[in-house]
Amino acid sequence: MIESVEREAKELHGLAAGSAPERADWTIDQGWDNYSPAEHAVWKVLFERQSKLLPGRACDEFVQGMKNLPIGPEQIPDFRRLSEVLMQRTGWQVVAVPGLVPDEVFFEHLANRRFPAGQFIRKPHELDYLEEPDVFHDVFGHVPMLMNPVIADYIQAYGRGGLRAQKLGVLDKLARVYWYTVEFGLVQQADGVRIYGAGIASSLTESIFSLEDPSPNRIAFDLERVMRTRYRIDDFQESYFVIDGLDQLLELAHIDFGPFYDRIDGQVEHEPGTVLPTDRVISRGTGQYHRERRNTAKASI
Repeated sequence: MIESVEREAKELHGLAAGSAPERADWTIDQGWDNYSPAEHAVWKVLFERQSKLLPGRACDEFVQGMKNLPIGPEQIPDFRRLSEVLMQRTGWQVVAVPGLVPDEVFFEHLANRRFPAGQFIRKPHELDYLEEPDVFHDVFGHVPMLMNPVIADYIQAYGRGGLRAQKLGVLDKLARVYWYTVEFGLVQQADGVRIYGAGIASSLTESIFSLEDPSPNRIAFDLERVMRTRYRIDDFQESYFVIDGLDQLLELAHIDFGPFYDRIDGQVEHEPGTVLPTDRVISRGTGQYHRERRNTAKASI
């Protein structure tokens, strides 16, 4: 696995390989009846090991969302059943897509409370790392949090904000907010820091690394700071940003990002592992993991 910092923002949501589907919104039929026993078996392995790992690590809202969904270890969930429950709770639905979709399609779905989920599942040899999000990442990682009204509103606001950010040419700045919250966010609970980001919740190794490893920084979330901070796309994060509670995201859903874009325009951007004097540091990391990775990479050249 090659360590690198973020690419252009379009690669966060990406472009699906091959030609566009017949439907303009890139949705496809999930084809639930077509999943093979082997594919359901991969889901079971992933589901069971994450379910054992997350108690005491995932936030209360994630755990509650999982309990209230028609989701279990024995088979890949049917998007139709998930959507029935989501619609009743928060007005969301899950729609199947062939993989990563163009940004404007992604944002349009979110803005209308449709969560685009990859319809395929990884192969047995890809259990621990997959470049493109599959049904396990998208459903196990994201959907439980969509049962929470705050997250439901926040992600819809992100979709609307993404359409605007595209027009303004500042999508890379907004993408960082999504990355450090929805994908790799941590939240402070009364009993400690917990996971709410899907990229962590769906990862065996990062669930442990993000909370327990001494290497990464854990820094209190600040919007402007996050918008100026690069991220890693194919390795553990060097820094995680911690919100004080989910209500902090609801505040973000209602603010005007325009002044923030203007204020950070042309300002210095921060590398993933940087700690600033102005940061409220929850735990300062040793940086050992990424330092060793860089030294190994240099030695192999």
